[in-house]
Amino acid sequence: MSRPQRRAEAPPVPVRELTAVSADGSRVNVELHGPDGAPAVVLSHGWTCNTRFWDAQVRDLAVDHRVVVYDQRGHGRTPAAGAGGYSTRALADDLEAVLRATLAPGQKAVLGGHSMGGMTLMAAGGRDAVREHGAAALLCSTGSSRLTAESLVLPMRAGALRTRMTAAVLGASAPLGPVNAVSRAILKYATMGRGSAPERVDACARIVHACPRGARVAWGHVLAELDLEARVRELRLPTAVIAGTDDRLTPPVHARAVEAALPHSLGLTELTGMGHMTPVEAPEVVTAKLRELVAEYVTVEAAGGTAAAVSQEEEVA
Repeated sequence: MSRPQRRAEAPPVPVRELTAVSADGSRVNVELHGPDGAPAVVLSHGWTCNTRFWDAQVRDLAVDHRVVVYDQRGHGRTPAAGAGGYSTRALADDLEAVLRATLAPGQKAVLGGHSMGGMTLMAAGGRDAVREHGAAALLCSTGSSRLTAESLVLPMRAGALRTRMTAAVLGASAPLGPVNAVSRAILKYATMGRGSAPERVDACARIVHACPRGARVAWGHVLAELDLEARVRELRLPTAVIAGTDDRLTPPVHARAVEAALPHSLGLTELTGMGHMTPVEAPEVVTAKLRELVAEYVTVEAAGGTAAAVSQEEEVA
């Protein structure tokens, strides 16, 4: 007798949707969840993901927080960029645009980023918008450099050959194909812990396989050459770090290096048995940490405010 499939939860329905306009004119899809005027949390997803990656956090936090999620360029409902439009500078530009479009002048928020979303916070650490709006930050399953050299996805001895082959995998243009038993098993091996629940593996697979090939490849090349070590020291917000002990994409060595370089570290939490997809694999832990940061660093006065000037955004019909 076959095992019954657990019905997937419907995605949270945003209170509002808008388009933020980045420095190069790129348009960024943004969703706002939760009550207006509540303490704000802004979440940035990782490579090959989209706003759905944060569904568990949105469902919990939006009860009493204003939760802002957005699609990185080329992901989800954010259009692909033109030539030269994929870089760590672009990541920072897009985050600045989102902060300006969704937060009032001086309004504070907790900023959270997973994987490439964490790299976004590092890339933007010295930006005016982050200094103005950031109250605290959470970095999940991320790194600042040497991603290909330290990756454990390929079961090979560390060295130049493994580094080159890992870079080739990140930039591979082959289509991912349909979500099936084989593709779920591959994704679980590469990105999740052995004990991850089947429904969570399936949710991640559907998100990753929905990423347009062009954006996946373009960002893969950026990640292969990533070097944000100097930028980490510009992220002067109180910052907590979370990592899975079984993360093959960004092993804990990255989290330890980032945590050591942060000017105002709140410490590193290593989650035993978890892989790279910590907000999906351990949603309760990630959500609780975000709530903790809001309670500690976002005052009632700093939480208030309305959306920024209409010139920074365009309503989505």
